[in-house]
Amino acid sequence: MDSAVFEMAITEAIAMVPARLRAKIENVAFVVDDTPRGGGGRLLGLYHGVPLIKRGSPGYSGVLPDKITIYQAAIEAQASGDEDRIRHLVTEVVHHEIGHYFGMDEATVRTWEQKRRRRRPSS
Repeated sequence: MDSAVFEMAITEAIAMVPARLRAKIENVAFVVDDTPRGGGGRLLGLYHGVPLIKRGSPGYSGVLPDKITIYQAAIEAQASGDEDRIRHLVTEVVHHEIGHYFGMDEATVRTWEQKRRRRRPSS
């Protein structure tokens, strides 16, 4: 998938986050890389930063943005190059990493994902 189209898929995935949560996302850079350093296995995305719930309110300023890296080549490989599947995976990965930004551990993020899937209308 062309890099501009892939980046647009990320933008669209962010726009799908409920407005009340999206309004709380700040000082986060979304970055595209091909694959995780060191080969990475099945890693499709990675959140690096201080989760929102662990930030001290009055003294948390002047810091570099948190970073959410989305691994384009890894997602494309898992989707076997199918553009619809790539877009679906981008949405899943972006939402997963945003969950970590909000301070959710892996088990909580997976529960959140299951609830979101149940609410999603069938195609």
